[in-house]
Amino acid sequence: MTVNIDWNALGFNYMELPYRYEAHYRNGAWDQGGLVQGNELTLNVGSPALHYGQSAFEGMKAYRTKNGTIQLFRPDLNAKRLHDSAEKLLMPPLSAAQFLDAAMRVVSANADYVPPYGTGATLYLRPLLLGVGPNIGVAPAKEYLFTIFAMPVGAYYKGGMVPTKFMVADHADRAAHYGTGQSKVGGNYAASLQAGKYAHEHGFGDAIYLDPIQHRYIEEVGSANFFGITKDEQRFLTPKSPSILPSITRRSLLALARDRFGLDAEETRIPIDSLAQFGEAGACGTAAVITPIASITYNGEVHQFGDGGIGPMTQKLYNELTGIQFGDVEAPAGWTVPVPLD
Repeated sequence: MTVNIDWNALGFNYMELPYRYEAHYRNGAWDQGGLVQGNELTLNVGSPALHYGQSAFEGMKAYRTKNGTIQLFRPDLNAKRLHDSAEKLLMPPLSAAQFLDAAMRVVSANADYVPPYGTGATLYLRPLLLGVGPNIGVAPAKEYLFTIFAMPVGAYYKGGMVPTKFMVADHADRAAHYGTGQSKVGGNYAASLQAGKYAHEHGFGDAIYLDPIQHRYIEEVGSANFFGITKDEQRFLTPKSPSILPSITRRSLLALARDRFGLDAEETRIPIDSLAQFGEAGACGTAAVITPIASITYNGEVHQFGDGGIGPMTQKLYNELTGIQFGDVEAPAGWTVPVPLD
């Protein structure tokens, strides 16, 4: 089937595709699930997902390779993270096998919408787990709905791999240390909307959040993770905190920085007043991939990284990561999974 889409003009926007996956949890067990059509869900008005935020989601991508095949990037980690998010919110997790099967089915059924190799665009998958059913009390749902839908997307930040200015959110916290910060749940993102809107209105790409206790240590960059590369290009540092989402992209960059470029790569606390040690910095995540940070504004002062452009090590890491994802660079064992096509 020929799809009439300008692949090079895609943004990060919703698009309805022909198929999605849906499964239901009732009477203590998940059904086998399957592909469905349509983009509407029917929920009871008392569903805990609507009132008490009992919902979790994932973000992952399918990539078209040069030879026309399609592959997923580390989907086992998405399955594990959704499992952990579900347990945090007292939701029954899906098995890793069912999660992977669902993702494969959605990609295969919508294969015509996986962007061509060379466009830089991808097929974004959104797995979603909701507590549903009539339940108005503050308690876990008795029924659950799981779905995966997909859409072709371009760059998350306008312009893609373009250095972006960020500001520190002085009066906003993304999540509490012992709350749901490490879980991919909707409430964390709702809490970021106000600070993000303020940043955009003042000419910044997004807001950077500091730790919720001392407001001293860097936590996250909007909906992405932070990393910094020291001026001597010897160390790759990314924040360590109990309220940071365990990013699959960040985890992959830590491994690549260490194993392929010989950097001392570690998670550690990064004080906001220690930015002078970095010659490069970036925001990373499934949607953003890597967005170079041109500068960070904090307490009215602007700290620029290097010349404000794309740092050489940041570029190398981006090329290595995307090369693996699109099949141009040899992947570490188990990092890519081919999608069988009908």
